[in-house]
Amino acid sequence: MDSLIVNVLTKNQDVLLKKWLIELEKTDITGHVKFAATPNMLRDTNEEFFRLLLKHISYNDISQDGSIERFFDQLLQTGLPVNYMTQGLQGMRRVILDVLLDDGSIDKEKAIELYNDIDRWLDPILNRVVENSAQIWEKTISIQKSALLELTAPLIPVFQQVSVMPLIGTIDTERAKLIMENLLDGVIKYRSEVVLIDITGVPVVDTMVAHHIIQAADAVRLLGSTCILVGIRPEIAQTIVSLGIDLTAFPTKSTLQKGMERALEITSQEIVRKED
Repeated sequence: MDSLIVNVLTKNQDVLLKKWLIELEKTDITGHVKFAATPNMLRDTNEEFFRLLLKHISYNDISQDGSIERFFDQLLQTGLPVNYMTQGLQGMRRVILDVLLDDGSIDKEKAIELYNDIDRWLDPILNRVVENSAQIWEKTISIQKSALLELTAPLIPVFQQVSVMPLIGTIDTERAKLIMENLLDGVIKYRSEVVLIDITGVPVVDTMVAHHIIQAADAVRLLGSTCILVGIRPEIAQTIVSLGIDLTAFPTKSTLQKGMERALEITSQEIVRKED
């Protein structure tokens, strides 16, 4: 970094900080940051942000010690919006030019030339912020998606040797794989003799969905258990027939109640009303 820039900014760092904070206040991001941070936290964060930027200007070191990257990653992890960082960098760009133009020792042409140096210094930092934010976001989405998939395909023991797997939403190949894993693990874990797969909450049953269900039923049968498909609505039944899908390999019932009654018969159990 040009030593002239360093000298001017170091000499005017109090003015620079004041102008920079005013720039942050002008943006609509400030309200969101205040919502995500306490006043003390916001003040400390602003001061550390400014201190790091000024440090890297002074030492011409935007990546060697990784302090800025660690700072930005910490902000992202605490839930502060990425706009706070990008607006902070853009605001620094503007106030640096103001300070350079206001300094009596630098003419306008020289100030513009030095500003171009600041541009070349800030752009890599800005790009790094965006890249890190995208990576963290993708990782978060991936974790949330996996957690959601697990929650939407549980095997629930309801009676001795009888379990139910309620399916809700669209079934794609990735989710079908998870359903199969949960189903087989649950059959062994709960020693299920009968498993009811409830498709009441599945909006569409096409050839692919039916294929996945048949595979699951076959896998359950190989473990020595019986699989009953329940929740077949009239429109689903029509679709299955029109597609020529063969579901005769395992029992089907229209409702979970009827399927449960059949499961109790298979396991030689019955529900007896207790008399008072």
